[in-house]
Amino acid sequence: MFFKKILLTTVIQIQGVSKVFTTDDGPLVAFGPADLDIQEGEFVSLLGPSGCGKSTLLMMLAGLEKPSSGKIFLNQTPVHSPRNDIGVMFQESTLVPWRTVLGNIELQLELRGERPENFREQIDSLLNSVSLKGMEQRMPHELSGGMQQRAALCQALIHQPQTLLLDEPLGKLDAMTRENIRGDLQKLWLDKKPTVVMVTHSIEEAVQMSTRVYLISPRPGKIDKVVDIEMDYPRNLAVKQDPRFIQYIGDIHSVFHGYGVL
Repeated sequence: MFFKKILLTTVIQIQGVSKVFTTDDGPLVAFGPADLDIQEGEFVSLLGPSGCGKSTLLMMLAGLEKPSSGKIFLNQTPVHSPRNDIGVMFQESTLVPWRTVLGNIELQLELRGERPENFREQIDSLLNSVSLKGMEQRMPHELSGGMQQRAALCQALIHQPQTLLLDEPLGKLDAMTRENIRGDLQKLWLDKKPTVVMVTHSIEEAVQMSTRVYLISPRPGKIDKVVDIEMDYPRNLAVKQDPRFIQYIGDIHSVFHGYGVL
């Protein structure tokens, strides 16, 4: 399948957004200003060096940080605070230690005033999709890091959000586990088609997963270049031998080399 961008609806609009933090040494511009539009069903990556503000931008998209200037719209309505139509997955596990895998997934529904028993089919489907079926009663400390992140992905998706925000969700996992969860995430995206925005510092991950990659310059981070990734899905390990994949990697390396960060 090749992702086509024609006749799609703009889901996320970022207009003149910046973030400035107050420090003892004075104002610190963490990100921006920036403008961008993200279309319905896209898988977009924010790629840049550490400290460039990409996670700050994601937190503003989630309504967890307020922009210092500019506006963010989701489905044409302003984002001022966390919303039910957004799912968020972080690098660190968000599982509460006193609940089972199933209990942690149900907690996301309870917090939204939903009855978990009405979502049994969806829960079973998600658990199957990420190879956690049969582990519903495991406690978080009984899970590997990869299993914890699979459970966190179920948490983020159980309320069927239209938009999924991922803040380096695979950054602390070993290479084999990271590749396996990339496959799970890609299958879920192709099946459910949420709009996905993922923060990553991995060029390979961004190219393998994304329909479009935004390259963010070192602090103060600004969107310096946009790369459309025009390759068919699904993209498994074999895609890394594709000459187009290799070309995308080389082109992005050249941009970051120009920043002096590679």
